[in-house]
Amino acid sequence: MTAQTAPSLTQNITPIEAGAHVAAVGWLKGTAAFGLGDGGVLLAKGGETHRVDAHPDAGVLVALSDGERFVTGGDDGRVVVTGADGSTKTLAETKGAWIDSLAVNANGAFAYGAGKRVIARDDKGRERTLEVPSAARGIAFAPKGYRLAISHYNGATLWFPNVEAKPEVLEWKGSHLDVIWSPDARFVVTSMQENALHGWRLVPDKGHMRMSGYPSKTRSLSWSHDGKWLATSGAEAAIIWPFESKEGPMGKQPRECGVRPAKVSRVAFHPNAYVLAVGYEDGCILLIRLNDASELLVRPALKDSGVTALAWDKAGRHLAFGCEDGKAGILTLPT
Repeated sequence: MTAQTAPSLTQNITPIEAGAHVAAVGWLKGTAAFGLGDGGVLLAKGGETHRVDAHPDAGVLVALSDGERFVTGGDDGRVVVTGADGSTKTLAETKGAWIDSLAVNANGAFAYGAGKRVIARDDKGRERTLEVPSAARGIAFAPKGYRLAISHYNGATLWFPNVEAKPEVLEWKGSHLDVIWSPDARFVVTSMQENALHGWRLVPDKGHMRMSGYPSKTRSLSWSHDGKWLATSGAEAAIIWPFESKEGPMGKQPRECGVRPAKVSRVAFHPNAYVLAVGYEDGCILLIRLNDASELLVRPALKDSGVTALAWDKAGRHLAFGCEDGKAGILTLPT
């Protein structure tokens, strides 16, 4: 089955004109928040939109939501939080460095990278700074507890900001970009400049996992709700690695879903089902059911409208997406 013949959900889309490149999207309960390349945040709910200039005279480089806050980092050196009511507040500011890596957790803590420095602030406002060997390309909070994984050149660093213990370094030669924890905190995985993923099996032995063979860089990674599968971009299909065993994916072949003549740019697993949203560089979006690889068309291919952001709401009823040309939308799944 191809995208052209797949059953369609296109009639369930509420189209949105974001007005600028969509860098990221997240949910604030029932409100979708789009972080834009021109520095704005567009809030959408019930067919209505409201724009907030979170970074005037700058661009949003990275953005994340914890369900209550939409936190953005910009090339103005500022970290800004936007609420569902349109209120904005500067959380942090740094001189002479872009904010291009960011992490938030549900307890109210956040962390950001500014060059080689990583600054973490806990829910009580206590701030700690760590300098890593090179620019902090990716930051992620562990699923539980106040611990960060930071990707950089030649590996990743695991850091407890509020503990005096020396940070733990996970070494692997090369340039590491994004970083992600598995939902059970057993694995840390990074994307790499070398068109590959690298992983560390934290328990029991710090074993290495190399996942290669991609034709281009992997810049989007998403875990299934139970942590048994890791979906990735970077090929002309979603590449999905099995993590069910204690060894992770070593010695096993990944699954390939949604094969099309365009590279996958974004992936987003449904929050409680084996359903994967897949966005492509040619603007197409598919929903793929993992158990039988069946496909539903969400959005047909559109020239110059590559998919740059995907996010499910907490209940998995709505999927928000954004594209490089400022087109966006919200899919509402039929009940």
